[in-house]
Amino acid sequence: MSKRQVMIFIACSVDGYIATKDNDISWLDMVDREGEDYGYFDFIKNVDTVLLGRKTYDKVLTLSDTFWHKDRKTIVLSNSKTGSDENVTFFNGPITELIADLQKQEGKNIFCDGGSEIIFELMKHDLIDRFIISVIPVFLGDGVSLFKPGRHIQRLELKRSMSFPSGLVQLWYEKMNQNKDLLL
Repeated sequence: MSKRQVMIFIACSVDGYIATKDNDISWLDMVDREGEDYGYFDFIKNVDTVLLGRKTYDKVLTLSDTFWHKDRKTIVLSNSKTGSDENVTFFNGPITELIADLQKQEGKNIFCDGGSEIIFELMKHDLIDRFIISVIPVFLGDGVSLFKPGRHIQRLELKRSMSFPSGLVQLWYEKMNQNKDLLL
């Protein structure tokens, strides 16, 4: 059994924001093109477990009548909610234990679908294996930062970069193996 990878597939502005100060993400629509999903469909075929922060989950519920990850095991990290609802299971324990438990189970990859708090926690513990970041051609100037400060240095290896007619640039990075890490 190969290790289930923890991955993010996320979009941000050129200046590194995933939402405006009031959590608006409508600016993402500027790169919507008919028939273009920027590789999301192929990516999601290899995922059977999704992690969400509670604020991201609440936002997702306002965006569609149908829950996006209905056919996947979805876990919402929350300090305030427990149990489950029709879409998800809530989790409020240590993220390191959750990932270790998920990686012991058979399955496909694990997708962290946001937001910045959960990404910060995963990065703090060096738990993200692959970063797929779509950079949208806009400066927001302020908002919810994709990467919060206070993490350790983490080296990445560029695996792929692609540009699209919409101006979106997608970067695929993988965490470097320990023996490849340079001292910084």
